[in-house]
Amino acid sequence: MWKLTRPGNQHDKLVRDTLLDLEDHHLVRIELVREDQRQVWVLTRRGHGEAKKLLEPKGIRISALREEKYDPVTRELLGAGYDDHAAAVTSTAAELHRAGIGHRLGFATEIGHRLADGYVQRADLVVRAPQAGVPVMLLEIDRRTEDAHDLVVKLRRYWEWGRLLPKDADKRTVEVVRSRPDAIEHVGHEQRLWRRVYPPTGREGLVPVAFVFADTTESKVANTIAVLEETGRRYWAPRRYDTLYLEAVTARDYRQAVPVVVTTLEQLQKHGADAAVWRRLGRTTEQTLTDALDNPDGDVLYRRQYAQAEAEDERHRAVEREARRPVCKRCGRKFTNERWEETTARTAWKAGDLSVCGRCHADDVARQEAAAEAARRQAAAPEPEADVQEPGKPRRGMSARGPDPGKP
Repeated sequence: MWKLTRPGNQHDKLVRDTLLDLEDHHLVRIELVREDQRQVWVLTRRGHGEAKKLLEPKGIRISALREEKYDPVTRELLGAGYDDHAAAVTSTAAELHRAGIGHRLGFATEIGHRLADGYVQRADLVVRAPQAGVPVMLLEIDRRTEDAHDLVVKLRRYWEWGRLLPKDADKRTVEVVRSRPDAIEHVGHEQRLWRRVYPPTGREGLVPVAFVFADTTESKVANTIAVLEETGRRYWAPRRYDTLYLEAVTARDYRQAVPVVVTTLEQLQKHGADAAVWRRLGRTTEQTLTDALDNPDGDVLYRRQYAQAEAEDERHRAVEREARRPVCKRCGRKFTNERWEETTARTAWKAGDLSVCGRCHADDVARQEAAAEAARRQAAAPEPEADVQEPGKPRRGMSARGPDPGKP
């Protein structure tokens, strides 16, 4: 506890003195003493009530009260099974806080997440550290007291909880989600229940989950991680984007996945929580926590690859279109876009000779208009006067005595 509350102190004397003072006021009590002589302290009912008055008005959730339970025969205080796990949870929070990941009041334990069937999945530890790039993360501390497949079940429950709608969700949205199993994937995270409880993570996907293993061997940790990766793939693994450019887009869709990172308490204590001690499921190397939670092959890469693929497709289509562009049979020029559209539109019958370009078509139109104008002028010209003979006057070319013998 002193590493969590006083990370700069070299020893726990100040914290022990404070706890003894709180004990005198019946606000805390010793749950038990571990084999290594470390004491496990918990709040009394009175202390729990005081803490709620202090913290809950500030929006800080407080853990459930640890009830005093006694053996019905010996009347001894029962605390077995709580000590080692509680110490591991506290130590994990202390290492995170020491590395600057989470304020001391930014941690909460035993936080419940109610599923649709009423089951409540409780997270051992919840950390909120937006300044450290981790707005929220759920932690499960495992001392290898649980089977690896039990951890997969926990992961499945967190995944299911992240797909729930709030009780006051839009009626139409609820009906659509009930209509088919995958309909929830088309509902934005802002409309889901988990966004009512936690802030946005700043990354694709649901609320991240961390499995911290303590007091176990490397082989057991490796076996457990292998089971999580294989059996729990549906819940943590990204998918391929549903896009027209499947060959060009290699990015992965993390929007429906639970980001899962793993580490050990021993690594946190040895190297620090801000070191490269976190491994993301699906990856082979250990990274810092923020790097492990980031998705470099996710949405950002998708947008870039999609834009590149779309631009390349547009260029390819432009080349194909240019290859199909008609050529004028009269002058050999390529059709302009306007002329091409004229000759292929529904009103192409108005475009004249469809085998000639716009310039040649304009020449045709000009010749036709000139011919029409000439015909119009000829039709409008006056007719010559008729040759009418006046009475008593000889016709032209004839004398009064008769036809001119010299003329036919």
